[in-house]
Amino acid sequence: MSATSPALSAQEASADGAVVKVTNLVAGYLPGVNILNGCSIEARKGELIGIIGPNGAGKSTLLKAMFGLVKVHSGSVIVRGNDITGLKANKLVTQGVGFVPQNNNVFSTLTIEENMQMGMFQRPKDFAQRFDFVTSLFPELGKRRAQRAGSLSGGERQMVAMGRALMMEPAVLLLDEPSAGLSPVKQDETFLRVHEINRAGVSVIMVEQNARRCLQICDRGYVLDQGKDAYTGTGRELMKDPKVIQLYLGTLADEA
Repeated sequence: MSATSPALSAQEASADGAVVKVTNLVAGYLPGVNILNGCSIEARKGELIGIIGPNGAGKSTLLKAMFGLVKVHSGSVIVRGNDITGLKANKLVTQGVGFVPQNNNVFSTLTIEENMQMGMFQRPKDFAQRFDFVTSLFPELGKRRAQRAGSLSGGERQMVAMGRALMMEPAVLLLDEPSAGLSPVKQDETFLRVHEINRAGVSVIMVEQNARRCLQICDRGYVLDQGKDAYTGTGRELMKDPKVIQLYLGTLADEA
């Protein structure tokens, strides 16, 4: 399996079509304790990128470090040619980065529409236009705009969280295990929504526990292990790679 390519400058990253380029990222929650140990990934314009790997490999930490929620000790995160390494979340949304965490990802006491307004607090004048776009992808949000988010099912809350993250018109959307805790049917619906978001022109980087399903829908994937990108390739290549099958997919690969 091919290794990730060497780092490019911010200008080159923009020129080669990389919307996001993460290079040799070292990060962790405590000083001197690193979860990421030189991780490098990239997403080109319009790509759906899947991140898989064993528990503790640093998958969620990678997204949080990219979104300014985990301290970056070294390395860089470039988005659309701009170095955003270490910027706080409120700055990142204006730089074209959206993030949907795995847990506590909606304001449960607010309505669906109010959740969408929270996603647009920095550009309130554009709310109507962006709400129309989000509800064109997820019509149910428009139909139920007055319903409180706390009364929704897990899959519906996930839809609200993704919709809110799209309100600021991100160039890249970071999704942390969007199918976690959902029934198989709701998982399929969630993956369909992710695909629709991607088809609308948003690059997506998705960490996912359902490795087989993730690789089926992604353009390219990365397998993380011990805080590094151990393998990379197209989703189909990774599903057929003997080492990936043995170490990460197991019998699931037989069903592909």
